[in-house]
Amino acid sequence: MSAAATAAVIYKIVPVALWEEARKNGLFEGAPVDLADGFIHFSTAEQAKETAARHFAGQADLLLVSVDAAELGEKLVFEPSRGGAFFPHLYAPLAFAAVLSEAPLPLGEDGAHIFPENFA
Repeated sequence: MSAAATAAVIYKIVPVALWEEARKNGLFEGAPVDLADGFIHFSTAEQAKETAARHFAGQADLLLVSVDAAELGEKLVFEPSRGGAFFPHLYAPLAFAAVLSEAPLPLGEDGAHIFPENFA
């Protein structure tokens, strides 16, 4: 991990139903793609909108979950993607104690997700 590839807050885009189920269980183990890859995919603020467009296009009922990266410790690793950008990956379940906020991520009329007003 390079020093430039860190972020104080990281983001997870997750279906509301999956998040609610995780809340009942007390731990977020990941979405199906996370379970298949062996880590939970996150994005930095700079990456979140592209992540939404690329991997969640047209999907409604999503949440934007912000997470305190420092709370995740050494299980959080910033790794290069196919394009070379460093993405945060968590090699452990996500404890809700690290969650800073949850915000709806609705679809706009143009089909793009509408991020919260205060989003970076």
